[in-house]
Formats: sequence, structure tokens, C-alpha cells
Amino acid sequence: MTAAVPLIQTFRGDLPESLHAGHAVVCDAEGGIVQQWGDPGAVIFPRSSCKMIQALPLIESGAADAHGLRPEQLALACASHQGAHIHTDRVRVWLDSLGLRDADFRCGPQWPADLPARDEIIRAHAQPCQIHNNCSGKHAGFLTLNRHLGGGTDYELMDHPVQQACKAAFEEVTGETSPGYGIDGCSAPNFATSVHGLARGMAAFASAQDRSDSRAQAMQQLVAAMTAHPDLVAGETRACTDLMRAMGGRVAIKTGAEAVFVAILPEQRLGVALKIIDGGTRAAEAAIAAILIKLGALDPDHPAARRWGRPEIRNWRGTLCGRIEPTDALV
Repeated sequence: MTAAVPLIQTFRGDLPESLHAGHAVVCDAEGGIVQQWGDPGAVIFPRSSCKMIQALPLIESGAADAHGLRPEQLALACASHQGAHIHTDRVRVWLDSLGLRDADFRCGPQWPADLPARDEIIRAHAQPCQIHNNCSGKHAGFLTLNRHLGGGTDYELMDHPVQQACKAAFEEVTGETSPGYGIDGCSAPNFATSVHGLARGMAAFASAQDRSDSRAQAMQQLVAAMTAHPDLVAGETRACTDLMRAMGGRVAIKTGAEAVFVAILPEQRLGVALKIIDGGTRAAEAAIAAILIKLGALDPDHPAARRWGRPEIRNWRGTLCGRIEPTDALV
């Protein structure tokens, strides 16, 4: 087993202060490793980075077509959104179209990360509901699939047909039998895989235009929805949204909790997966930016590339104190 390698370093002044190690893999259309850092076989929880895989049964089952889902809804099914009105209003309309209500969700209430939306709730002396959960789009997709399958109300349970369909899709796309699962923050099962398996899955999405089967068509729909609506996949001030905009809709990227990031590069037929082992989000954001630059997908001089790939460290007075940047291994 290969040890994790230092990928991101922080400086205070000109002296190194912190170091973030991790694993990363770039896969081609056949699932072969093009580049690697650390251990491709390291087993991780992909967390929310795999939402596009979890959304495959929604399309493949015919549920998306049966309910007339649009690209905006497919983007939300893959989203970890901010809970802004552009997200929650759309999820609310989607839920209404199913004849369901907030209590039918199984993701739990969550304060919005979007500050205006949060402040609006506070000023109203109210509490957030489940529709504000950053995974409510994914769960709206689960409810739509569940309606199509005729399953019971507890769609988040491992033995439920919805989660069984997600598990089958996950193992088929990653090319690995998952060694187990954990319960995610939104209560759904999250299946473990290797970093290589996750990158292999993203490469399958990236090369989907070369195939004509129903899964490939579903993959293309999801990637097109994400790249057309980066604001719905995450939101303002978020790396996913900023970097997808910077790449002009040519690449889909998605973060996951505990410092996981994936990228789908259709023009190059490449898939990327990375995990920072200390769970540091700032390091995962800088690392995915560095890899996208290295692959020629992201202009290093774009403001978003500088913001996320080499961010400045400033104190509360705005004084420049240091910087975050990729190590020589990534550069």
C-alpha cells in the first residue's frame, strides 16, 4: 500500500505552516490510471461527490421521463446546495408536483449555508425545514424514483428498493464491490470504494458520449444538467459553482464532505477523484483546481483558479498573512 502524499501546503509569511496529504487518481475511458498520487487502492467514502451515480436509477428506471423532470431538477438531484431561494423554491415546486410535503423527506432539517436565506428564517423567528437541507434535491430524486417503484415511505433505508438500485448502480459504475457503507449526513447510505474506483466511475461519465446504451445516455443527461446549471449544483461562493463557470461548461465537478472531490472531463474522456486524508476542505478545493490546471481544463490565470487553487490567507483586518498552494507533487 502506498502512503498518502503531500498535495497542499500552507505558508504563513514565507515559512511553511501546514501540510495536507492525500490520494488522487486520473482515469481514462477504459478505467486505466493515467496519473496517480498516493494510493489508488485507498478505500474512502465518496460522500456527496457520488450524487450523480445515485441519480442514475432516477433516469434509467424511467421515473425522470414519467414525471417530466427538466435539466434543472437533474442538476439539483446531483447537488449539495446552499439552501438559497434558487434551490429551495425549485425543490418545493418539485415536491408539490409529487403531491408530497416536507415531512415526506428523510434528510432532516438544516440551516441554509446561504446567508440571506438563513437571515430570513431568523428574522421570521422560524426554523429551517428539510427542504433547506443541502441534499434535498437528491432526496426529491429519491422520492420521485420511489413513487415510480411503488416502495414504502422509508426510502432511505438500506433494504429499500431505492437504495438497492443506488447500490447496484454504484458498484457497476465504479467496477468494484463496495466493502461496506456508512450513513451519510442526510441519512442515506453512502457506499465505500477505492479512489481508483471513484475515478473509474467519473471516467465512465466522461466517456459516455462514446456509447449508446441507456446508462450512457443517463450519464450524459446528468453531466449536461450539472454543467448547464452550476449555480444549482452548489451556489454562490462555492468552489464547485465557481470552477465549473470558469471552465465554461466543459467540465463537471462535485465535492463531498471530508475533503473528497471528483471531476468529469468529457472532452478528454478523463475522470478524477481525490481525497485529502485529514478532511480539510480548503485542501481538497486547492487540489482539484491544481489537477484541473495540470490537465489543461482550467486556465491558471482565471480569477476562480487563483481563488481556489492558490488562495491568500488574510486576517480579520484584511492583512495578507500567508497563502495556500499545491506542492511540487501536483505542480
